[in-house]
Amino acid sequence: MKSDNAFVKILKKQIESERFSLPIFNPVALRIQQELIKKEPNLHTIEKLIGGDQSLSSNLLKIANSPLYRGLVPTTTVKSALIRLGMSEVFRIVLTEVSSKSFSSQDRQIDGIMKKLWQHSMGCAFAAGMLSNNLDFGIMQHEAFSAGLLHDIGKLLILKVIAEKKRKSNIPTVSDTLILGAMDLLHAEQGYLVLRQIEMPEMLAVVARDHHLPDFSPDNYILVLARLANLICHQMGIGLKHIPEIDLLATPEALQIKLDASQLKTTQDFLATTSGLFS
Repeated sequence: MKSDNAFVKILKKQIESERFSLPIFNPVALRIQQELIKKEPNLHTIEKLIGGDQSLSSNLLKIANSPLYRGLVPTTTVKSALIRLGMSEVFRIVLTEVSSKSFSSQDRQIDGIMKKLWQHSMGCAFAAGMLSNNLDFGIMQHEAFSAGLLHDIGKLLILKVIAEKKRKSNIPTVSDTLILGAMDLLHAEQGYLVLRQIEMPEMLAVVARDHHLPDFSPDNYILVLARLANLICHQMGIGLKHIPEIDLLATPEALQIKLDASQLKTTQDFLATTSGLFS
């Protein structure tokens, strides 16, 4: 126990010293995220940013020309793809792709944990987005999607710091138990600080900070949706934890938004059949 506490103290000190120098997202990905999250994103700015990323623009065009969206005339430019898909769908596609690149590491142990964290983050993003779309609480779907995706961003920062510490100190292993314990203790505070640092909206930083608090504002519906999405993923075993005994419909979050069994099943069925969420 003493060694665990010592590790957490050392890690927190390391995080404080490296938060400003250790990037969570690459600069282009961060700029796209910051623009997409705005209430009124600038279409020209998004077009320019996506066009400057060959992988991202190619994927967007591929999706725009897929059977689901294909029109009479093939889409050949980023601008026409943006118009065909609509901003909500572009937001989901782009944010998913630019974020996924950040959840990887050269360290095999850390990379394995990051992959699980990515599955959980995506599961929460889809669940929160679906719930916001089905339930009218004045929350835009892209806001709920972002809240689900970024609520555990503090864990990603912690993993990156541990990977860097292992690399610099030539430490062969740190137990998974020690890493996961440190993540649980530190991620909410660190997530809030990193989202403030990269100038994400305050509402997303608050979600990162408060998504585990026993007492929370029931009127903060984006927080309620992110918390409920988090619980759904834990109950289904999407990510690092599996807590099947959670009675989802009896949770304060579900009661607050008056979630019914049919809406819950629709969300769970979607997650269960979504590729990549389960190892």
